[in-house]
Amino acid sequence: MAYDIETWVKVSAFMGSGLAMGFGAIGAAVGEGITAAEANYSISRSPQSAGEIFKTMLVGQAVAESAAIFALVVAMILLFTDHSGNASIMEAVVLFSSGLCIGLGAIGSGIGSGFPAAATCKGIARQPKAKDRMTTNMLIGAAICQTPAIFALVTSLILLFSDFYSKPLGPTWAAVLGAALASGFGAIGSGIGEGLVSESGCEGVARQPESAGRVTNTMLLGMAVTETTAIYGLLISVILMFKSFPADNSLAAACALLSAGLCMGFGAIGPGIGEGLAGRSAVSFLARSEEDSALLTRTMLVGQAVSESTGIYSLVIALILIFVV
Repeated sequence: MAYDIETWVKVSAFMGSGLAMGFGAIGAAVGEGITAAEANYSISRSPQSAGEIFKTMLVGQAVAESAAIFALVVAMILLFTDHSGNASIMEAVVLFSSGLCIGLGAIGSGIGSGFPAAATCKGIARQPKAKDRMTTNMLIGAAICQTPAIFALVTSLILLFSDFYSKPLGPTWAAVLGAALASGFGAIGSGIGEGLVSESGCEGVARQPESAGRVTNTMLLGMAVTETTAIYGLLISVILMFKSFPADNSLAAACALLSAGLCMGFGAIGPGIGEGLAGRSAVSFLARSEEDSALLTRTMLVGQAVSESTGIYSLVIALILIFVV
């Protein structure tokens, strides 16, 4: 059965909306569950702190919810905006790609934000007097965990509100879809990794409240390094969206651009999580052995740099696919 182009545009908007909210709900729900599970355990250990733990749980869950809200915003735009003005194959690809990008990009941030909230609930049961400092650490860490999802949101909005319709369909459609995949998948690893680092920061403050300043500084440093692979994903997305490609309807040209997005998106997942694991361990043991902070920080940075190298390899191959092949 044949369909006109306006029907395909509507289909793409509906599919993009479903993917945005479907994938976008995964991370936030898991992160909120992690927080609630630890809150229950903590209340069982320290019933007298139940009120503070309960409030912290709700605040932590609210931050973890942010990634799903980003996905909801894009899904609503896709559903209730009139897309008939630019009805074309390119419009269909753009709408589908926008939803896919924020859906994937929200997964890691939602999960990651649950880790510091869970650690803070646990810490309040151990050290109720340090709850204010732990809550501050939690909010900082959880907020930073949301930045990869924000990168994906920015990419989705650029896709929705930029003019791709004056560009040749081939291979621009592949560049648009590749941009969505680079930012979407690229946000997963960093979101989870940053959550692991901030989790240990909150645990460290609970263990040694007097070392809170050094623990927080090291936590932020570890999270900053873990963020970089998501930035690589955003970089490839920006290049794919804003570079002008000559008209070429060959499959090879389209696959090169699509593969660039896949390469960087998938290639950012492992390094983001790996760097988070390295940062989590360093921050955790720094609270136990503050006199060794310089040695631990140096080891963390070297370990993260080695994990980062695989993300750089992916970045190099993605750039070759865009500019050389």
